Amino acid sequence: MKIKLGENMYGKNAVHLSKIIRHTDHHEFRQISVNISLEGDFETAYTQGDNTKILPTDTQKNTVYALAKDHFTGSIEDFGIYLANYLLNNNPQVSQAQVEITEHLWSRMAFEAHPHPHAYASSGSEKRTTLVKQNRTATSVRSGFKDLLILKTTDSGFENYIKDKYTTLKETNDRILATQCEASWLYTAEKLDFNAVYNGIRNTLLHTFAFHKSLSVQQTLFDMGKAVLENIVMVKEISLIMPNKHHIPFNLEQFGMQNNNDIFIATDAPYGYITGTISRD
Repeated sequence: MKIKLGENMYGKNAVHLSKIIRHTDHHEFRQISVNISLEGDFETAYTQGDNTKILPTDTQKNTVYALAKDHFTGSIEDFGIYLANYLLNNNPQVSQAQVEITEHLWSRMAFEAHPHPHAYASSGSEKRTTLVKQNRTATSVRSGFKDLLILKTTDSGFENYIKDKYTTLKETNDRILATQCEASWLYTAEKLDFNAVYNGIRNTLLHTFAFHKSLSVQQTLFDMGKAVLENIVMVKEISLIMPNKHHIPFNLEQFGMQNNNDIFIATDAPYGYITGTISRD
């Protein structure tokens, strides 16, 4: 019986990359996920364990980050074409390079019709929520939102924390702050223009996030809730959940390149998980 290898390919999936493109008057934040698949003369790798024609998938990952430094400046189509051409031109054993890119869209927050220079909100994932409890004597209304992705590219740092023998985290006074925010608040009344109040609360939370200098996620959470209570009397208390969606600078020095705090690895796990409830004394 003759056994042979059929159609095959290999590559690297889920290469998460974030990039800040700094313009003179604003920052442009881009976040993509890249999948690479290569087809070509790889039969002996499968049948004989011969790796002499294999470009490691880790190298493919590194190639995405390195090329993004200078060549991810426009459309994802243009970057995908450049990346595929690079892989083909530098690997004669490859007959086809497939690059799949998904862009996670962000838009700059706007206040009074003016876009903020470096604060962003994601669209498409946010959900509005409400919980009504009613008994024979009273009604309570707790409303909010969840899965609101918000991010800013500067005005955030993390310093002066406990350091012990297991600490490897480096202090920084300029980092990306990103979170998938969940908020819920308890109204003081049951007869309100809920749409108008909801919009006011949401805008207050976003405005505070965007414009204040963050020393930690904990401080940001408290200041956001404090601003709602100070400005909207119809809210009795507010609870916030703000997991820290880390963006870690990628080491470009290994390729003789300098990372000027603009190329990052977007990580899903593990992540910091910060919660808090703010109420009037």
